[in-house]
Amino acid sequence: MSATKDIGISTDGAVGIVEIQRPPHNFFDNSLINQIADAFEAFDKDNGIRAYVLCAQGKSFCAGADFANRPQTGSAESGKHLYKEATRLFRAKKPSVGAIQGPAIGGGLGLALMPDFRVTCAEGRFAANFTRLGFHPGFSLTFTLPRLIGQQKANLMFYTGRRIGGEEAVAWGMADLLVPLADVRKAAIDLAKEIAESAPLAVQSTRETMRRGFADAAEIATERELTEQDWTRKTEDFKEGVKSYAEKRPGSWKGR
Repeated sequence: MSATKDIGISTDGAVGIVEIQRPPHNFFDNSLINQIADAFEAFDKDNGIRAYVLCAQGKSFCAGADFANRPQTGSAESGKHLYKEATRLFRAKKPSVGAIQGPAIGGGLGLALMPDFRVTCAEGRFAANFTRLGFHPGFSLTFTLPRLIGQQKANLMFYTGRRIGGEEAVAWGMADLLVPLADVRKAAIDLAKEIAESAPLAVQSTRETMRRGFADAAEIATERELTEQDWTRKTEDFKEGVKSYAEKRPGSWKGR
């Protein structure tokens, strides 16, 4: 497995594998998303790769941004760059499978919903906790989440910040396969290999038809999300949300 700063890149037959290597929680930033996007684009150019897997070391798949340990100044601008990088992921040309072995929280949920399919386990946790932190959802989740589970369930997740376990995620359609924790990565690779057994040009052509307009719609959603995140991140409630979340207590909201 070769590696850049924060990811490992390897292959298994016709399957490309990208492993996030920031354990235990794999918090993301602009650099990490950029590295993943670069790897996907490289796989797209490699005729020997027909599908790819996104997986992670550690306890969490991705716990989103580490708000507790980064300065608030400039966070909105940082978010603009991060989500612009994320739109590159949605423009990948080949099918991908996410191996979701643990929590996928906030923007980490956005990253988990980017692949075409997800394999998870009972220990998987899926949460759009943005409003619990006092700001607007991002990472194109306002487009991708309702597309998978329906508007009403997406509203429930957004408004409450509720965590959904792996079994419920599969029942809702947020994930596709439920396997034991120890088998998550293997099952994701096996699914990617099954996809890779089909004719590659036919798969890519079919995927393009099935996802027609998907990347553009995700980017449009991102632009709206960034506008709302820009002002909600400047509120007192956002400061309180980050503090209360870190202290594991309910927020004391001021509505300003």
